[in-house]
Amino acid sequence: MRRLALLLPVLLLAGCSFGKDDPPPPAPPPDLSRTPAAVAVNRGPFQAGPVGAPGRGALFGAWIKPDQLTHVGRLAAVDSLQADLGRSLQIVNTYRRFEQMVGTPSDKEFLARGATLMVSWATGDNRSILDGQHDDLIRKQARAVRKIRKPVLLRMRWEMDRPNLRATMWSGQDYVAAWKYVREIFRQERTKNVSWVFCPTAEGFIRGDAPAFYPGDDQVDWTCVDVYAGERFEPIGVLMGPFLTWAAQRPKPIVIGEFGVAKAWGSARRAAWIKDARRTFKSNPQIKAITYFESDPEGNGPNKQFQLTGDEPAFKAFESMVKDPYFNP
Repeated sequence: MRRLALLLPVLLLAGCSFGKDDPPPPAPPPDLSRTPAAVAVNRGPFQAGPVGAPGRGALFGAWIKPDQLTHVGRLAAVDSLQADLGRSLQIVNTYRRFEQMVGTPSDKEFLARGATLMVSWATGDNRSILDGQHDDLIRKQARAVRKIRKPVLLRMRWEMDRPNLRATMWSGQDYVAAWKYVREIFRQERTKNVSWVFCPTAEGFIRGDAPAFYPGDDQVDWTCVDVYAGERFEPIGVLMGPFLTWAAQRPKPIVIGEFGVAKAWGSARRAAWIKDARRTFKSNPQIKAITYFESDPEGNGPNKQFQLTGDEPAFKAFESMVKDPYFNP
C-alpha cells in the first residue's frame, strides 16, 4: 500500500499537460485495475455505510443552483440539467444551514425518483456543540434524517479546513470531538441510514493541515475532497494529488464532493480540463462517486464561477463524460 501511495500521483498525472488552447492529446488511462488498492476497493472489504459503493465505476451527481431556493426551483434546476445531459443524477447534492432540516418536499421527490441525497450540513461552532448548546437541534436533525428511511450521504461541516472557518472550527482536535459528539447523538436517536463523509478541500491537503481534521477510520464511511480549477488552472490530478496519496492509505471509497473549472479559463481550456478529469477519475478505482458544482455563486468573479450550461465546448465534454457507462454503474 505504501508503494501504491508513492506511485499513485505519478500514474494519475500521466498525460495531463495542457497547451494554451488545445486539449491534451488523447491517451489511455493507466491500468490500475490490478493494483492492491484497486483489488481491495473492488472486492469491498471496507464498510461504506448505508450508501454502498459500486464494485466498478463511479456514481454521478451534482449541485445545481436553482433560480429560487424553493421546492419548485430545486426540482426545475435538477430537471433542466438532466434534460440537457439526457440522463438522471444518481446523487443530488443539497446544502443546509445548521438549523435547516432534511426531509423537505424536494428532498422527498428526489428520493422517490431513486436518487441519493448528499446533505452538506453546515454545523456550527465546534466548542458550542461540545458544550451541549445544540443538542436539541442535532437530535431534531437526526430524527428528520431517520424519518426519510433512505440512505443518505452526510457531509458534516464540509471544507472544515478552510482558513476562514477557523474561528468556529477552532482546531482539528475540536472538529474531531464535535464529529464524534454528533455521531453519538445520531446513534442515540437510532438514525442508521447515514453514510458519514469526511470532506476537506484539496488546498488543505496541499497545505498539509487537512489530515488533522480526520475523525478516524472507525468514524468515517467515505473520504471526500472538494477540488476546483479556480484561482489556479492545473490538471485535477495535480490539484488533488496530495489528497489521493493520503486517501490511498485508507480502506474507504472516495466521493469527489465538489469539482469545477472556472469560466475565467475559457471554453477550450475548460473542455480540456474536463476531458482530463474524466481520465483521472477512471484511472483511480477508489473514486466511487463524483458530483459537479454547477453554479455561479452571486458576487463571485469569473475565477469562482463554474456553471457549464451555456458554454458549448465545455458542456459537450461534460456530457460525454457523464454518458460514459463507467459513470452509470
